[in-house]
Amino acid sequence: MIKFILDPKAGAPFYRQIIDQIKFGIASGKLMVGEQLPTVRSLAVELKVNLNTVAKAYKELEIQNILETHQGTGTFINRSEIDLSEKERQTKLQEFCREFMTIAFNYGFSVDDMIQELQKHKNHEN
Repeated sequence: MIKFILDPKAGAPFYRQIIDQIKFGIASGKLMVGEQLPTVRSLAVELKVNLNTVAKAYKELEIQNILETHQGTGTFINRSEIDLSEKERQTKLQEFCREFMTIAFNYGFSVDDMIQELQKHKNHEN
């Protein structure tokens, strides 16, 4: 299971962030076919968002045949292969890097400081 995290400064609506996290979770192998997702209500409570936000994300993924909801039992991953284009992957990486750099620069770190720290973690990739 993945840990959902919403960023109000990301510029993307919360439902879109949920969709992206589920798709990236499947693409990375962290979510598998048949795996049950939290209920709409429990995920909304956990993320402190409106029920409709989670319901909209789940509904859109159902339309794409990525999720499947069984009345009374829950919502499950329906498809294990998500085709993320290289452009999608690069765009997401650029977003992460911009946010990371903004925060680091605000604390006075240089690009070299960030590179050194990232190099330390290179061998610890998950």
